[in-house]
Amino acid sequence: MSHGLNGKALTEFLLYGSIDEIDKLIQFIHPTDILVAIREYEGDTLNLFQNLSPSVIADIIDDADDEDKYNLLFIHSAIMQKKIIHEMSSDELVDLLESVSEDEAKNIMLNMDKEDVDEVKELLSYPAESAGGIMATEFISIKQNMTIGETLVYLQKETPEAETSYYIYVVDENNLLKGVISLRDIVVNSFDVKIYDIMNINAMSIPVDMDREEVGHIFEKYGFLTMPVVNEAMQILGIVTADDIMEILSDEHTEDLYRLAGLQEDEKVTGSLKDAVSSRLPWLFVNLVTAIMAASTVSFFEGTIQKVVALATFMPIVAGMGGNAGTQTLTIIIRSIALGEIDAKNAKKILLKEFGVGLCTGIATGIAVALLGSFWEKNMVFGVVIGASMVLNMVAATISGFAVPVILKKFNIDPALASAVFVTTVTDVLGFFFFLGLATLFLPFLI
Repeated sequence: MSHGLNGKALTEFLLYGSIDEIDKLIQFIHPTDILVAIREYEGDTLNLFQNLSPSVIADIIDDADDEDKYNLLFIHSAIMQKKIIHEMSSDELVDLLESVSEDEAKNIMLNMDKEDVDEVKELLSYPAESAGGIMATEFISIKQNMTIGETLVYLQKETPEAETSYYIYVVDENNLLKGVISLRDIVVNSFDVKIYDIMNINAMSIPVDMDREEVGHIFEKYGFLTMPVVNEAMQILGIVTADDIMEILSDEHTEDLYRLAGLQEDEKVTGSLKDAVSSRLPWLFVNLVTAIMAASTVSFFEGTIQKVVALATFMPIVAGMGGNAGTQTLTIIIRSIALGEIDAKNAKKILLKEFGVGLCTGIATGIAVALLGSFWEKNMVFGVVIGASMVLNMVAATISGFAVPVILKKFNIDPALASAVFVTTVTDVLGFFFFLGLATLFLPFLI
């Protein structure tokens, strides 16, 4: 816990600490720890905020879950709400407004200055999934013809209002991005040195309409702390920071994980029974339809199963192993698509590799299950049938694990949302078809 305070001690500190003590130590306490104390406190939540400054409360609200942000803001008086909102950065305000209802958003805007309202409305005009939708407009930019001395004087005035001051972006008189300079470069150079003499002219930037997930991949690739967002004319509009990207990537990964399981990404373990059922039931019905398709395949071979009952014992092995192999490939391919690692140039190579993986794993597991089947039924042909079925289904599983998400992506359908259902259907239906079909062909040798 921050500054050596456990949950109970932190709560008592917020409740009974003097204003001077809190002002001195609050900088060492992370907002997330205060949120934990709020959740565990059984009294009036407002009591924990009574000695906190508007800027600290703004940080706490920003760290809160979307469903809690509005309530944490509106437990305060109208005057305090106005002060808190004024301390929030533009991207934090956008996050807050996007997480509440239309009426609640109007209530928030009533406590905002006209300048802030205009700024936030402009940010809200960008798609939520774009770089413009996540950028902050509080950034530091300097003119390329300024000296180091002039820059330091300017920074003393502007830095407290900025989202971050690790990198300073250099612009011309038309606000066109010309380069970037770090605080270190400013500190180590003489006061009379011009900015354009020491700036890095290769400043990477993000188009305002770039998808935020793609922005996240750029941050992952290069390890940046901030990046400027620009329009088509290369005018800098705002910045995206690493903390926002970490949250976005976490949300995207959670969303993909939930969708692979056929769940809504907003379902919480502490949510209601109704929400859980409504989230899960639709995809369970979809899975029921695919299970019926697999059962229909089996029904075509009822006569074969009646004559060789042992086939029913081994059917789940073929289908289950294919499902596992398909899920392995599917997970890797969906992750690669999300990271932009698959393109037209390497798609064929990756497909061939997955085919090879399916063939090799199919042969290995096929030999094992063939030996088991032969021993079980004391019939070599039975072992060959189930072994060959295993090889065919494992190959089909890896191919479908690659092809399904790639095809869905081409049709602008989220691969994580529907791929698992299709791949499971392929492995179940083909697994039963290969096994029972081969058994029918070799039936005289199995009886």
